[in-house]
Amino acid sequence: MKPENQTNILEFLLLGFSQYPEHQPMLFGLFLLMFVVAVLGNLLIILAVSIDSHLHTPMYFFLSHLSFSDIGFISTTIPKMLVNIQTQSKSITYAECITQVYFFMLFGGMDIFLLTVMAYDRFVAICYPLHYSVIMNPQLSGLLVLVSWFISFSYSLIQSLLMLRLSFCTNQIIKHFYCEYSRALTIACSDTLINYILLYILICVLGFIPFSGILYSYCKIVSSILRIPSTDGKYKAFSTCGSHLSVVSLFYGTGLGVYLSSDVTSSSGKDMVASVMYTVVTPMLNPFIYSLRNKDIKKALKTLGRILLLK
Repeated sequence: MKPENQTNILEFLLLGFSQYPEHQPMLFGLFLLMFVVAVLGNLLIILAVSIDSHLHTPMYFFLSHLSFSDIGFISTTIPKMLVNIQTQSKSITYAECITQVYFFMLFGGMDIFLLTVMAYDRFVAICYPLHYSVIMNPQLSGLLVLVSWFISFSYSLIQSLLMLRLSFCTNQIIKHFYCEYSRALTIACSDTLINYILLYILICVLGFIPFSGILYSYCKIVSSILRIPSTDGKYKAFSTCGSHLSVVSLFYGTGLGVYLSSDVTSSSGKDMVASVMYTVVTPMLNPFIYSLRNKDIKKALKTLGRILLLK
């Protein structure tokens, strides 16, 4: 069949979890619950950081941006999946697919960069505590977030524009619950070499460099903590970065597992489960991880609760 660009009318079919038709009501309820918990939890973190002046520090500034990014990340994929389950439809239009690809890469990239910036923040706080306020000043904090947004906007826009140049012959099947970029490339009729080259370059650069920065920061952090003479001092120092380390492990462990350990031609069941972990479970758990053992966040949430009750 001659390739024909039908981008104005083309629809993809997202198989998602349709191989379990008897479990669709349960899946709808489960994903709806996780979506609501994730959005409300991250929104509470943003509000708590905004209203409490004690949380107007670089660490919580980055955390509020991470919460905003997580809301965008989970909102990119789950609402469409819920609609498809409810309407018993598997379709997603070409425009919706491109939109998902763009925002998925945007917010996914922001998560990566913010986790890296937060690792650097903890590195400075523990290794150079006397110079922390000088190094992590508001100007640098704002610049780091601004650069993170700019890079994320740029590379997600480039990938989306490259996808726009592709032609698709007929309605096609994507074996995932969202329009996953690498799977969409496998059903294109036109040449995807440039797309794959740029995709793997970005995965290596945007994956390896930030992860190396996080790894280096924690090597220095561990080294500094081990030199602290008192056990209480070591515990206090480690507790300031334990939440971040947990989130990094969960995000990178599942995310890299999908993109580096799987191949797109194999069964997608395990890939989708791993994708659920870092696109749904991680954004849902982040507010709990950062608040359960954080007295400042707990205090701010209680203050926020009193304000909301008074209103």
